[in-house]
Amino acid sequence: MKNRGRQDINAMILEAAMVAENKTKIMYKAYLSHNQLCAHLTELQENGLLEYRLGEQIYITTQKGKRYLEIYNTMNELASLPEEDSTI
Repeated sequence: MKNRGRQDINAMILEAAMVAENKTKIMYKAYLSHNQLCAHLTELQENGLLEYRLGEQIYITTQKGKRYLEIYNTMNELASLPEEDSTI
């Protein structure tokens, strides 16, 4: 697996939490240690991208988090497009 940046890791966590998952399942789906996951979960919650449901002990991606994923995926698609030949 290539080195991942903060945005890549956040996207993996948000993707994993689309179907309301507990911390352990998110940790395995995002390939993170417990300490790494906790740091990212805190940041995502503070920014309103992820919601924790205390009674159920699950995390779920918010509407804002879904929008983040849409933009993240669009940016990755644009970055992978071949460069147009500008020599006319």
